[in-house]
Amino acid sequence: MKKLGLHWRIIIGMVLGVLVALLLSQWSWGPGLVTDYIKPFGTIFINGLKLIAVPLILASLIKGVSDLKDLSRLSQMGARTLLTYIMTTVLAVSIGLTVVNLVKPGAQITESTRSELIEAYGGEAQKRQDQAELQKQSGPLQALVDLVPSNIIGAASDNGNMLQVIFFALFFGVSLILIPESAGQPVKAFFDGLNDVILKMIDLIMALAPYGVFALLAALVVEAPSADLFAALLWYALCVVLGLILLIGAYLVMVKLLGKRSPGFFLKGISPAQLLAFSTSSSAATLPVTMECVEDNLEVRKEVASFVLPIGATINMDGTSLYQAVAAVFIAQAFGMDLSFATQLGIIATATLASIGSAAVPGAGMVMLIIVLAQAGIPEAGLALIFAVDRPLDMCRTVVNVTGDAMVSVLVNKSQDK
Repeated sequence: MKKLGLHWRIIIGMVLGVLVALLLSQWSWGPGLVTDYIKPFGTIFINGLKLIAVPLILASLIKGVSDLKDLSRLSQMGARTLLTYIMTTVLAVSIGLTVVNLVKPGAQITESTRSELIEAYGGEAQKRQDQAELQKQSGPLQALVDLVPSNIIGAASDNGNMLQVIFFALFFGVSLILIPESAGQPVKAFFDGLNDVILKMIDLIMALAPYGVFALLAALVVEAPSADLFAALLWYALCVVLGLILLIGAYLVMVKLLGKRSPGFFLKGISPAQLLAFSTSSSAATLPVTMECVEDNLEVRKEVASFVLPIGATINMDGTSLYQAVAAVFIAQAFGMDLSFATQLGIIATATLASIGSAAVPGAGMVMLIIVLAQAGIPEAGLALIFAVDRPLDMCRTVVNVTGDAMVSVLVNKSQDK
C-alpha cells in the first residue's frame, strides 16, 4: 500500500489527539493520564524544533551569504534582486500584522480560557511580559546595542538572543566572502555540510510530527477544552489565508505595473509550480519546476532565472514571514499580551531577517517562528496552540513563497531590458 503523505498523517494525528482527549476526559483519571503520559511527547517535539533553531540560522545564513561569491563585484542584477526580495518580505510581514490586528483572532478567547492557558504554561506569559516591561524602560538606542553580542557562545545559548546570532552569521558570511577563496573554501565547505545535516535533522523531526501533534492536541483539549479556543484557532487560520491572498494580489499588481505582464498570463504560467509547492510544502523541491515555468511560460531569460530563483528559494520566504507575523500576534493575544508598536516593528525586522535563514523544506517555518516569538517576548509554549493547523497553512504559504520568487524574476527580467 502506498505510504500516506506527511500532511495526511498529521491530520490523522490531529483528529486522533482530539478524540482520545475527549474520550479520556469522561473519566476522572483521564486528564491526569494525558498530562502525565501523553503531553510530554508533545513537549519533546517542540523542544526538538527549538533545539535546531540556532544551528539552522548559523548554517543557512552563512551558506546563503557566502554563496553570493563576491560582494565587491555584485552585478546590478544581484543588487536589484536582493533589494526586491527584502522589500517584498517587509510588505508580507506588514500585511500579516495589519490583518491580525484588524481581525484580532485571539480576542475570541474568553478570560476564563485565557487564565487556563496561562496556568497551563507555568506563568511563562507573565515572565515574558515582565521582560518586555524592562525593555521598555531602556534607552532609545538599546535595541541597537543589543544587536551586537559581546559573546557569541552566550548569545547562541538562548533563543531569545536570536537577532544577535543573525548579526554574527551575516558578519561571518560577509567576512568569508572578502577573504581569498582558497582560504575560505574549507570553512564554506564545512557550513555547506552543516546546512545539509541540519536540513536532514528537520526531516527527521518532522517525521515525528504526527505523534507530536497528537500529544499537543490531546493536552490542549484536556487543559483548555473551551470551544472558544478552537473558534479563535479557526479565525487565526483564516487570517493567515486572507493575508496570503492579499499578498498574491499585491504580486499581481506589481507584475502588471512593473513587469508589464497580465495577471492571467502570470498565474497560468506559474500554476504548475504552485500546485507542486502546495503538495510538497518545499520551495527547494519545487525549484526545478519553478525555473522551467519561469523560463518557458513567463519568458524570463535563462541567466536571470538561474540567478534570481535559487537565491529566492534560499532567502525569500514571503508567505512564511507573513504567517510568522500573524502567528506571533495571535499567540500574544491568546495570552492577553498587548504588543506595542515598537515590538511589532521588531517582529517585522526579525521575521525579515529570519526569512533569509529559513530553510526551503517542510516545517522550517515553525522553527523560524520560535525565533520571532523569543525576540518579541511572546511565550514559545504558544506553539502548541497553532501547530494543529500548521501543516495545511504550510502548504498554502509555500505556494506564496514560490509565487513571490517568480514575480521577482519577472521584475528583474524587465529591468534588464532597460
